This record gives sequence, C-alpha cells and structure tokens, in this order.
Amino acid sequence: MQIMRLSDFDYHLPKELIAQYPLVRRQDSRLLVLERAKKRIRHGHFQDILDYLLPGDCLVLNNTRVICARLIGRRQSTAGGRQEVFFQEDLSDNTYRVLARPAKKLTTGMKIVFNNGSSSATVLSDQGMSKIVKFSGRDIWREFGRVPLPPYIKREPVESDAERYQTVYAEVEGATAAPTAGLHFTKEVLEDIRAKGVNVVYLTLHINYGTFAPVKSEDLSRHKMHKEYFILPEETKKTINATRRQGGRVLAVGTTSVRVLESASGREGWTDLFIYPPYDFKAVDCLLTNFHFPKSTLLMLVSAFAGKELLFEAYRQAIERKYRFFSYGDAMLII
Repeated sequence: MQIMRLSDFDYHLPKELIAQYPLVRRQDSRLLVLERAKKRIRHGHFQDILDYLLPGDCLVLNNTRVICARLIGRRQSTAGGRQEVFFQEDLSDNTYRVLARPAKKLTTGMKIVFNNGSSSATVLSDQGMSKIVKFSGRDIWREFGRVPLPPYIKREPVESDAERYQTVYAEVEGATAAPTAGLHFTKEVLEDIRAKGVNVVYLTLHINYGTFAPVKSEDLSRHKMHKEYFILPEETKKTINATRRQGGRVLAVGTTSVRVLESASGREGWTDLFIYPPYDFKAVDCLLTNFHFPKSTLLMLVSAFAGKELLFEAYRQAIERKYRFFSYGDAMLII
C-alpha cells in the first residue's frame, strides 16, 4: 500500500482569499460542484444546491452550538498581566481543561480574575500550554466569553459574529468551533429542501480546538487524531437506514457529520476517526463542505471522498476564480 505523506496535501493559497468576514447574506456564497463519476467540475451559487438534491435523499446536519469559549482576564499575582484562556474540555463541577496564552506565566495555584474581579479561575494543574482550571461560577463564558474565531481570521470578534459564526439550526451547546459547511443554510433554504421531498435530520458533534491542530508526522499513519464527542439520535439513524433501503442518497453537511456517520456504532460517544486516502466510505454518498487549510486533516478527509487528483484540480480552479476560503468562505458539493 502506498504511504500517504503530509506533503502530498500541500497547496499554495493567496492570503487575500481567506475570508475575514461573512457575506451579508448566508445563501449568497458560491458553490463549486464536483461530480466524482463524471470527473466534472461546475461553478455556481449556493442556492443551486436544490438542483442537486432528489426526493428521497437525506440531508444530515450537525446541530452543535458554539459557546463563547475565549476568555480574557488578568493574572492576579503579577500586577494584572493580561491572560487569555480557551476552553478545551468540560471536566465537570466548573472545572475545565483550557489552552492558555501566555502559557509559561500561568502556573499551578495562580488565579485569573475576570470582569474587574467579579469572577475568577484558579489553576489546579499546569500541563504546559494546557491547564486545568476551576472557575468561581457556572458557565462564566455566557457573561464574559468571546466568539472563538479561528486562528486564520486575523481580527477581533465583532457583534455580528455571535450570530454568523453559528448555524441557523444550532441547538446543542458544546462546540468551540463552528461546523462551517452549515453556515450557508438559511431557514428558507431548508424549507425549500424539505418541500422537495428531502429528509432533513440532525446529529451532534462538538468540534473542539483540536480541529486546528497541525499534522506533525510526514507519514500520515503515525498521526494521532484528536477526540470529539458526538450524539447520533435513534430517529436520525432510522431515517438514514430507511433512505438507504428506498434507494435514496445520504448527503452529509460537513466533515464532522461524515466522521460521526462513518464511526458511530452507538448513540453517543467519542470519535477519533482519522480519514485519509485510501478510505472506503460506508455511510455517506454526497458531501457538502467548505474549502480547507493546506495539510489539514479536513483536506485529507475530503481528498479521500472526492479523489485527491480531482479535488486538487477543483482547488486550483477555485483559487483561479478567487473563491473565498475557510470558515466564512464558499462551499463545495461533492456528488
């Protein structure tokens, strides 16, 4: 078997194509359509998605809701030095695993104060960049947290990000990054999809900061994938199974939905499934996704689904036509 290497998934992206803000209207994104069987690439707009859906198909959406996971406070013991923490994992009882910046100045026993001292967090354990901290109150992020925009969006959050870095069907709180393929949908577009006879179902995968973690091994078989928590409702499983029995297609919205459908053996749990070429997909027929970062695990998953050569030709055309890339960017439909 051919060894897949990290360098196989690199490409040059002009920085000006990285979308820093969303479009005024969600549904105005462009849509690149990649037809695997015919090896054909088409260019259109997101609202064209209706033309590619058939009665009896099943659209699978990730209804995770992003929390305001980024907090800015001050270290109490160092004359008020600025301290940022980013939620990684809820460990129960107001205790969280967080990423800290700066990390070296925050050590065990130190306290971070927020909002002029009205709330605080104490460091229980120092694990380098990662810390275990206990907050003085429950869900402090609701009051003082900021929208956790991805690291490639080079600006501070603005008021509109609270709505736009969230899908219109977001429901189950717990993610620290958005399922960005779903950001293009409006309630009206979803109504039109249902009216066409397409079943729309939901699952949950709480995306965490690990989605931005770089792959460090040149040999992909040595990469350890981060874990993310998922919920696959029984009703969703029944609808998907019925769709297959009746000859319909399962269209996953986002790589997160793919990872749940391809790895879920139960109703809930953790997945660390790392999908890269070659991979035999068993649960998904079509995929709606955004454009992904060079050398990222997301790009590898989509390469496995579309075929690497065809996908990279699609990316070449997207760059040539100046598509908008990443979280607030345009979409790709692979059928």
